[in-house]
Amino acid sequence: MIEQHRVMASLRSRARAGEKLVGALLRMPSEELVEMLAVADFDFVLIDCEHGPADIAALRQHIAVAAAHGVPVIVRVGEGDRGQILRVLDQGAEGILAPHLDTEEDAAALVDAAMYPPLGGRGFATYSRAGRFGLVAPADHLAWWLENTLVMGMIESPRGVGNAEAIASVPRFDGVMVGPADLAASSTADDPPVLEAIDAVHSALAQAGSLRMDIVGTRDAASAAFADGADLVVYNLTSSLMAHLRGLASPAR
Repeated sequence: MIEQHRVMASLRSRARAGEKLVGALLRMPSEELVEMLAVADFDFVLIDCEHGPADIAALRQHIAVAAAHGVPVIVRVGEGDRGQILRVLDQGAEGILAPHLDTEEDAAALVDAAMYPPLGGRGFATYSRAGRFGLVAPADHLAWWLENTLVMGMIESPRGVGNAEAIASVPRFDGVMVGPADLAASSTADDPPVLEAIDAVHSALAQAGSLRMDIVGTRDAASAAFADGADLVVYNLTSSLMAHLRGLASPAR
């Protein structure tokens, strides 16, 4: 039997082909929410191991549940954590989203951590879940992941904004999601306004032909992001759920 993601088009190939893809940012652990997102026909799940608990055993279960429904997983890893990137990809995540890319060198280091040789320095193994526990031929495993691993990073500081063009130009680096909260927190009166800075990053991505992921809170915001050029949008599920729950807790009386 061939693993389902090897039969279906990968998330990276779909995004590169111009599909507009919708996901949700989930802070684990919550296997049931992963399954609910899959049943609701989301295109992908983004699991947060930067601000979430980052338990690799629970993460593996989340990835397996999503895979059972044919839904790929991207994992937001901790800053500069090469070991976590290796373990996440070995468990079958199709993509990595790394926080706090400030320079071209940061993006190149991310590519090196996420990609097998000759494109990077990731340790090679076929006996993990991603290699069907050794049943995938090494040459096939290598070829699939070299082509289909989605490598994305976050620009979250004025320094990163200033280096957006150089970051986007790094070979085999796929794209960027701007982190608006961190960008706002790290900006001073001497820096461009946050919305202007975000526009500058988006312009650099468009010029480079890089993928753009936007984080949104509502369906209208998702539609606006797509209309503005986003390739992927991801809902902040915590924000959306809390807004819904607050509404339920405050009925007309």
